[in-house]
Amino acid sequence: MNAQTNAGSLLARAVEQTASLLDEVSPDDHDKPSTCSDWTVGELVRHVVASPQNFVDMFSGKEVDWANPPEPGDDPAATFRTRAEGLLEKVEADESGGSSSAALPEFAVHSWDLSRSIGSSTRLDDEVAEQALAFMSANLTPDNRSGAFGPEVEAPEDASVQDRLAAFAGRTVRTS
Repeated sequence: MNAQTNAGSLLARAVEQTASLLDEVSPDDHDKPSTCSDWTVGELVRHVVASPQNFVDMFSGKEVDWANPPEPGDDPAATFRTRAEGLLEKVEADESGGSSSAALPEFAVHSWDLSRSIGSSTRLDDEVAEQALAFMSANLTPDNRSGAFGPEVEAPEDASVQDRLAAFAGRTVRTS
């Protein structure tokens, strides 16, 4: 398998992980606060469901309004999966692998956000988190964080790779 196939496969796992968590979100969760600063779970869901199409548009050179996602419909997980198919097709066509690498952190971080925000016991994919953290560590600087990610926060010494990724993305990680 070449590097792009591996990256595409990893992105597909990240997408499925996110979709599985979206399946767990109930309408009763929508007004709960999320781990994303100033967002409810419902606002996080709207953002996540819009992300695959936003990436397709971005990779196609179109202007993307990340701040105003459309409503996700009656079945956000199904809408997400449909949009994610288009993203995975776009990524498969990108021979450089850059599309996979750029999109992976979005789904890895927001899987953590969804999981923590709804109290899910779903185990998150460590390899997805490791690769997302590697990409973010190499590409995210204090100067280009604003809007998308908060300043890095310190993770507990014994933090999992998932929690280290979340802390790097500016999330406060609490251990139980």
